[in-house]
Amino acid sequence: MTKLQSVARPKTPDNLQYEPVIIKQTQAMTASFQILILGYGEMGHAMEYLLKDHHQLAIWNKFPNAGFSSAVIEESAPHADIVLFCLPVNPHQEVVQQIAPLLKKTCLCVSIAKGLDETGKTAAQIFAQNLAENQPYALLYGPMISEEIRTGRYAFGQLGCRDLAAFQTMEACFCHTKLYITHTFDITGISWSVILKNVYAMAFGMADELKLGDNVRGYLAVAALQELSQIVRTLGGQVDSPYHLAGLGDLITTATSESSHHHELGRKLARDETQDISGEGPHTLKMINQYQLFNTQNFHLFQLINAIVRNPHEVSLKFDDYLGRIYERQCKN
Repeated sequence: MTKLQSVARPKTPDNLQYEPVIIKQTQAMTASFQILILGYGEMGHAMEYLLKDHHQLAIWNKFPNAGFSSAVIEESAPHADIVLFCLPVNPHQEVVQQIAPLLKKTCLCVSIAKGLDETGKTAAQIFAQNLAENQPYALLYGPMISEEIRTGRYAFGQLGCRDLAAFQTMEACFCHTKLYITHTFDITGISWSVILKNVYAMAFGMADELKLGDNVRGYLAVAALQELSQIVRTLGGQVDSPYHLAGLGDLITTATSESSHHHELGRKLARDETQDISGEGPHTLKMINQYQLFNTQNFHLFQLINAIVRNPHEVSLKFDDYLGRIYERQCKN
């Protein structure tokens, strides 16, 4: 039976407007792919769990544990229909340059990395600069906690890619799983939405540790989304991208879960604990500061988080000052 699904298609070259387009899902959805998974950490394990029953998998890990037989990239890459980058952003450039000459022209490279490398580049930028000109690539972001995936729970992702064929491939790839994916053409928008949500998620951990209450948490959610939207627009993305799965969806997951790494980082910072403050969020702040990737002057919540991470002392006073300035601006208006 044929199912119909609506996704977004740009009306203009700059992707500023959308109209629905219908994609037919036919028996091709039952296709089996040869998939190379790069990285065997938490998300590598999660992807294996989702895909092992319906596709042919090869799994590569740079530093395999005892008892794990890693695939050889030079042998597996030429046969891959899909390459899943379940790696941090930092090794992307090295690995992409290694496999790019080996790939079939139709092979789709997909990254789930949510951060910036040591030069301040996103995974999308690394793909664009190092893959062959017409090599298809995509980014998959959203509320996809690996532990929940591996226990058979539902997960949701947003696939950013430049053509619908790539989306159809990934939809067919996951059609037998509990990972539901939607599509967007706004690669820049979802890249920065998911990168910056790790920064904003730390503020929720701080507020929870300081017991500022649910009202403040509600305000932080609105403030974070407003700033995300403005920053994304500044960087060339669409203002509504942060309000979908890669932005709002992943922000809620990361900002409210007690098992979230960045929520716990926020709690540590509020307790004046300065050891082991590491992760994509602090690293993102470091790269933005180092390379001045955008002007942070008008983004007050971002500036608060940045100031606390750089000098994690008197966090309660800094929050009081931030919240007090909100009322000052209100009175001035």
